[in-house]
Amino acid sequence: MSDYQKILVVIPSLDPDDRLPEVIRGVKEKGFTDILLVDDGSAPENRHYFEEGAAMGCEVLHHGVNKGKGRALKTAFEWFLKNRPDSDGCVTIDGDNQHHPDDITACVDVMYQQKKDSLILGVRDFNQENVPPKSRFGNKCTSFVFRFFCGLKVSDTQTGLRVFPRSIIRKMTEIAGERFEYETNMLLTCKQAGIPLVEQTIRTIYIDSNATTHFHPIKDSLRVYGIIIKFFLSSLASWIIDIGLFTLFLFLFNKGASVGGTLGKFGPGKRRAISAGAARVISSVFNFSVNRKAVFHSKGSLAVTMARYYILWAFQLLASIGLVEVFSRLISEKQSIVTVIKLIVDMFLYFISFRVQQAWVFKEKTEKGKE
Repeated sequence: MSDYQKILVVIPSLDPDDRLPEVIRGVKEKGFTDILLVDDGSAPENRHYFEEGAAMGCEVLHHGVNKGKGRALKTAFEWFLKNRPDSDGCVTIDGDNQHHPDDITACVDVMYQQKKDSLILGVRDFNQENVPPKSRFGNKCTSFVFRFFCGLKVSDTQTGLRVFPRSIIRKMTEIAGERFEYETNMLLTCKQAGIPLVEQTIRTIYIDSNATTHFHPIKDSLRVYGIIIKFFLSSLASWIIDIGLFTLFLFLFNKGASVGGTLGKFGPGKRRAISAGAARVISSVFNFSVNRKAVFHSKGSLAVTMARYYILWAFQLLASIGLVEVFSRLISEKQSIVTVIKLIVDMFLYFISFRVQQAWVFKEKTEKGKE
């Protein structure tokens, strides 16, 4: 049985207009009595809407400057944990009237129906005619990218209508991201932590072709795709280190061999193998460190994550050697063709490596210590 009075309605807002009071009235009419507005650094001429909200019985928090939607949500979650010990959870909605009150209650009802605490997502249908082309393309593209790279099967990654049962809210305060990327990071964190993502279809409402959105297509898209971009840059840097060290080691080996001594006992093939192996090991240490700290923000055991990483690393290395050998024999052993085959094989393994690192190598433990 849903108890709307034990759900905190969170409305983050930047420079609202007269639709914000409409949103407040709409949720109050549905039986929600606990409403929190977060002013994310609005201009002075727009702050009176928060005063109106306070007069309507809402709690109001203010950011002195704009800090981003992610920070506004985390501010609300931290306030909830401190001030609402008896509440069941939160529902976050937008303040521009794009979330219908019936859809808000439907999503909250779904939360109460779950046997396991889950994040409930109010998802839109982007195939409808009223969806602006930019929004349709952007959301479909993002959903495809995160499904392909991360195995994240969510049809609306940027929905602002989300319901959080109390047990997962502290985890939400620990997630990286201050702006729109926070909402995507939230989904990835839930996937890693084993928190189910449950979708509830809602109305797809766009007012004035979404003209009031504060989403910046280039800057915020880079933030949203941050984990994928950082993984690519980490891999690229590792490859450059690998090639650079291989060239350096081989040069030093060949120079040493040319003057005799112990190195002269190694033939060209052995010198290449030793140079390649040493370079690969060093570049892998760099790649592991960057991925652990900067890409996946892993808090797991160093020993466990390193052991898993090098198991994956060994399989990936053997798979690369084996597949290149097989396809070279089947297609052509001409050097130029072999190079192309290796590029294709390594690109394929690159995608697999991302998924495995996210789903296994750097996977977080659940509260019970099980993955």
